[in-house]
Amino acid sequence: MRIVHTIAELRQALASCRHPAFVPTMGNLHDGHLALVQLARPLGDVTVVSIFVNRLQFLPHEDFDSYPRTWEADCARLRDGGCDLLFAPRERELYPRPQTFRLQPDPALADLLEGHFRPGFFGGVGTVVLKLFACVLGQTGGTAVFGKKDYQQLMVIREMVQQFALPIEIVAAETSRAADGLALSSRNAYLNPDERREAVALPQALQRLAQRWLDAPAQGPALEQQALDALRARGWQPDYLSVRRRADLQTATAGDAPGTLVALGAARLGGTRLIDNLEF
Repeated sequence: MRIVHTIAELRQALASCRHPAFVPTMGNLHDGHLALVQLARPLGDVTVVSIFVNRLQFLPHEDFDSYPRTWEADCARLRDGGCDLLFAPRERELYPRPQTFRLQPDPALADLLEGHFRPGFFGGVGTVVLKLFACVLGQTGGTAVFGKKDYQQLMVIREMVQQFALPIEIVAAETSRAADGLALSSRNAYLNPDERREAVALPQALQRLAQRWLDAPAQGPALEQQALDALRARGWQPDYLSVRRRADLQTATAGDAPGTLVALGAARLGGTRLIDNLEF
């Protein structure tokens, strides 16, 4: 595996490649990230992973400074996982001057759910992903792999690629989970042992919400409120538990067919904010 830290080095390393397969990450890698790399490997003639903790997508009170950075372990995992090229730019490389030009996603998609509780988040995500695409895939196009755990983020990126006519195929990977059903996440490392045991209550709440919605779709708002109240009773601080249409993340109605829906949730357990979703 070759490691490069500058855009010039990256482009030189990719000069003879015709179709890179790219997995962008913020590091602190877990088995879910490695599953993305394995999915990417047969999709291109070189497998590229980036590690960059993007300041633009963190609100002032969030965990940018304390976000886990595990460089040596990440490199070892990627070497074992089949990564060919690791792009690890320093902040001044991607942002050599203040990033005053930023992506502005459609508010109809980006200002609800995660965007409502984390204002500006998707603008920060979209800006860095667009810049990383320009660095890694800007010469040839290619394929980029993202996990479904960040469901709304995946939709924003897909729409960005389509509207800007980028020669990039976005491939979605199913959410990787622990044996008890908890979605793998870098932020799971913040959980203490008791919180880790309790954390499975979030995917379980989404499963119950989805099943109850199928049984009584006309009662959707009441079912969502019941799901929120149930998590609060367990000591969580939920932001949302909601059933939405997969096509546009608008609120589902009784007329929406099973197989077109997704239940999404975000909630804080102690000091850790977790997200998850379930298509149904």
